[in-house]
Amino acid sequence: MKIKTPGDCTREELLELLNDAAKNWLAHDGLWFQAVEKQCGMETAIKLDAAAWEKFTVIEAERIMKRLNLPPNGGIPALIQALNFRLYAYLNKQEVVEVSDKRCVFRMVECRVQDARKRKNLPAFHCKPVGIVEYTNFAKTIDPRIQTRCITCPPDAPKGNYWCGWEFTIA
Repeated sequence: MKIKTPGDCTREELLELLNDAAKNWLAHDGLWFQAVEKQCGMETAIKLDAAAWEKFTVIEAERIMKRLNLPPNGGIPALIQALNFRLYAYLNKQEVVEVSDKRCVFRMVECRVQDARKRKNLPAFHCKPVGIVEYTNFAKTIDPRIQTRCITCPPDAPKGNYWCGWEFTIA
C-alpha cells in the first residue's frame, strides 16, 4: 500500500482536508473551553478564552496578510479580503454588507457553534465578550485605523437573520 501525503492530494481532496482542519480546530477550541468551564466556571472560561483569542486573532490576521500579500494599512478592502480567509469562513456562512471605502458591516449568518446549541435546545453561547476582543484585534492587525463596533452578538437579542453583526469603520 502506498502511503498518501497531502502532496499527493487532488485540489478537491486538499479543500476537504482544509475543511476538516477547520472543523478540528473549532472542536479543539470548544473542548478546551468546556474543560476550563467545568474546572473553573463560566466566568473564568470566558476570561481565559478572551486572552487566548487576543493573541490567536493577531496571528491568524498576520498569516492571512502574508499569504494573500495584503499591504499594511489596506483599509476596509483588505479587511473584507482577510475575513474571507479566516478559519471560520470555511465553517460558517458569513456576509459583508453596506460596503464602502470607510465602512462595512460583517454578519455571521450561520454559526456552527450557535447552530449546534440551538439543535440541542441549549441557550445561545454568550460569545460577545470574546467576539469584541477577537474582531477588534483582527481588524486592528489588518489596519490599525479600523474601529470595530458590535451591532449584535449573543447574549444580545438577534437583530435579523444572523447570529452576530460587526461594523468596521475608518474615520
